[in-house]
Amino acid sequence: MVAFRESSNTLGRIPALGLRVLGLIFISILLMYFDNRDNHLDSARKSIGAAVYPLRVMVDAPVRFWRWLDDSMSSRNELELELSRLNVERLLIKARLQKMNALEAENARLRAMLDARTHVRDQVRVAEIMYVDANPFNHSLVIDIGSQDGVFDGQALVDADGVVGQVIKAGLLTSQAMLISDTNHALPVEINRNGLRTIVVGTGEIDRLELPFVVNNADIRVGDLLVTSGLGGGFPAGYPVAIVASVTRIPQDPYADVTATPAASLGQVREVMLIFSAGAPDTEASIDE
Repeated sequence: MVAFRESSNTLGRIPALGLRVLGLIFISILLMYFDNRDNHLDSARKSIGAAVYPLRVMVDAPVRFWRWLDDSMSSRNELELELSRLNVERLLIKARLQKMNALEAENARLRAMLDARTHVRDQVRVAEIMYVDANPFNHSLVIDIGSQDGVFDGQALVDADGVVGQVIKAGLLTSQAMLISDTNHALPVEINRNGLRTIVVGTGEIDRLELPFVVNNADIRVGDLLVTSGLGGGFPAGYPVAIVASVTRIPQDPYADVTATPAASLGQVREVMLIFSAGAPDTEASIDE
C-alpha cells in the first residue's frame, strides 16, 4: 500500500516538472523574441551586469595581479639589460673621445711643427720621443731615430716653440738627448734685442734656467728673448731658447741674478725636430729653401 502511494506521487511530479521546463523554455523564447526585436531587456541586462561586476573583478584580480607582476619583472630585466648596454656604450664612447682628444692634440702639435719648419732654413727631421728619464736630477730622453738616420752626437733638438736639448749619444736605431734644463747643460745665447752674448745653464727644474754670467750693468730686461748665438758649434744661430723671467741686481756682487723660462714646453714635448746644419750628415728629411 505504501509502495503504491510513493509510485503515484512520483508519477504525479514528473508531468509537473515537464510542464515547468516547457514553461521556462516558452518564456525564454518569448523574452529572446522581444529583446531581439525592441531591446526591452537592455536595461535589465545592464543592471545585472553592474551587479555582477564586483564579482567579476574579484575573480579576475588574481589573474590580473599575476600578469602585472610578470610584466613588471620582465620590464625590470629588460631595463637592467638596456642600462648595462648603455653603460658599456658610454664607456666605449668616452674611451674613443679620449683617443680623439689625444689625436687632436697630436695633430695640433704636428701642425705647429710643420708651420715652424717653413720658417727654418736648416735641414730638419722630425723624431718621436720614446722614453723620458724619471730621475728628476737627470733631464734626458730617448728618441726613435739613430745614426743610421744621420743623427750625430751634439745635434740640436727643437720643437715648434724653441730649443729642447741636444743629442749626447747617438745609437744605431735610437738616440739619447739631454734637455737644456739639465744641470750639466750649458748653451751659448744672445739677447735678441741687443745682441748681448751670455750662457744659459740648466737648474734641474723643467721650467727654470739661469744666466750666471750676466754682469750687474748689463742691458738685460725681463721679457727679453734669448736665442742661440751659434757659438760653440752645437746649435745654429737664431733659435729661441728662453724668455728672461727675472733680473735681480746685487750691488756687492759682480753678476746679477737672472733667471729665464724655456721657450719650449719641456715637460710636454712629444715630438722634436733634429737640426742638420750646413756640413752636417745628409738626411732624407730636408727642407727646400
